[in-house]
Amino acid sequence: MTTSTTSPHNGRRRFLASAAMLAVGAAGARAASAAPDAWPAGKPITWVVPYPPGGSTDVLGRSIAQQLNGLLATTVIVENKPGATGTIGAALVARAAPDGLTLLGTSIGPQAIAPHMMDKLPYDPIASFAPVITIGTIPHILVVGAAQPYTTLKDLVKAALASPGKLAFASGGTGTILQMQGELLQQQTGAKFLHVPYKGDTPALQDTLGGQVQFMFAPAAAALPHVKSGALRALAVTSAKRLAALPDTPTMTEQGYKDFVVEQWQAVFAPAGTPAAIVTRLNASIGEALRRPAVVELAGQLGITLAGGSPSDLDALRRADFEKWGRLIRAAHIKT
Repeated sequence: MTTSTTSPHNGRRRFLASAAMLAVGAAGARAASAAPDAWPAGKPITWVVPYPPGGSTDVLGRSIAQQLNGLLATTVIVENKPGATGTIGAALVARAAPDGLTLLGTSIGPQAIAPHMMDKLPYDPIASFAPVITIGTIPHILVVGAAQPYTTLKDLVKAALASPGKLAFASGGTGTILQMQGELLQQQTGAKFLHVPYKGDTPALQDTLGGQVQFMFAPAAAALPHVKSGALRALAVTSAKRLAALPDTPTMTEQGYKDFVVEQWQAVFAPAGTPAAIVTRLNASIGEALRRPAVVELAGQLGITLAGGSPSDLDALRRADFEKWGRLIRAAHIKT
């Protein structure tokens, strides 16, 4: 006859062991649901654009967001939060939870220029954000109206040196990369120009065409049609190499200006503290979106050279430009 070894004491031990295993399983399930691998787990992602609708940062951001809907199996909602040279939208993302559900699709201004011009910035442009990926870059063209007498950059600088403060350059506003290039030209030549800020690049370009101002550094896509038509004259490009569309227009570097490779970049950031696994997945997914034909075609229309690359690439870029424009702004005593 077989003797049973079951006792109340043994049964309690088995009950406690089973309960412990269930607790571990439940904890594991909760951890898995919160793990970066499960992100975004069907939750919507908010892509904040710190500018009004219709600009290149907004238009291209919406195209990328549309691709991410499928790549991340979720809904990416683009929200425009303009104001204060892009710093209002940047501040909103800096305060957001670091869970990968709030992103900043921005450009060089709020991250590397405006912080040096504002007394009370509600975020740290470096410490408050985790770099995700560089979207692309926009080269600029130094242009004058066709009626202007300047046929070379040397002519323009010579005239400015002869008449300090008389030659005016336009920009899309105080604190924009367009202004910074005019300021950099002053710093490197010793010339004195009159800065005329406008509410956007388009009216600035219109007055350059009309001769109300002598020159401007204009985004390539906006300026090229007018250069091709003869309404504007291109004196230089700010890219590292000559533009394929303007093979006869020399770069600023070729004309003797040091450290004058200036390209306006667009990039994606997350709040600081966002888990590395989420940043890595965002980088891979947005990188894939940048290769999609619809995004490539739109970027070409906007004059944007798509970039991609790693978070560390973007980190190096933002730090270098933060230092570069900070030095210039302090030396020129520029304030908003």
